[in-house]
Amino acid sequence: MMGQLYADALGGAVTELEYVDGRRVALQATRWFDLIDGDEALLERCASPTLDIGSGPGRLTVALTRRGVRALGIDITPRAVALTRRAGGFALLRDVFDEVPGSGQWTTALLADGNIGIGGHPEALLRRVRQLVRPGGTVLAEVAPPDTTSRVDRVRLRRGSSAGDWFGWATVSITDIQRLAHASGFAEVERWTAHGRWLACLS
Repeated sequence: MMGQLYADALGGAVTELEYVDGRRVALQATRWFDLIDGDEALLERCASPTLDIGSGPGRLTVALTRRGVRALGIDITPRAVALTRRAGGFALLRDVFDEVPGSGQWTTALLADGNIGIGGHPEALLRRVRQLVRPGGTVLAEVAPPDTTSRVDRVRLRRGSSAGDWFGWATVSITDIQRLAHASGFAEVERWTAHGRWLACLS
């Protein structure tokens, strides 16, 4: 159900992210089709080959491909993968915790749009991504502002009376990323902002 609801959201259907406490936030999935302010700050740091984790409809994967950077997007939603391919990018239907082509050889891994929250366990995710990048490779992550509390929420997608299964999603504040990165095996962390977005480079 979750996959279908996300696919519907990519098609423009009004879909919400629902929290266990009853809060609902509109899922503006269509904003991920085109480049947005701050994307350039990520794209300019990507080197071949780049793995775009949770790539959605592929705006970053496609942009990198057009720049001549070899890039692969992975996503768990068939609709997202199909949209990326249709736009001219390379993408696979794949969970980051499953087997990923080129494991240990990626120069850059992208966790844009808050995808450091995938799985609800950011340390486990970063340890996994560290396995995917080559020695000396980097992970570019988009995190939350400094006034945000790092946390794990239980959420689900909802469209009208239809709701998906609950799943964990983590929020990581920029103030906590260095501690988390070191705990995950990364030695260096660079932090910066671009157009109101908070970004970190882990290496």
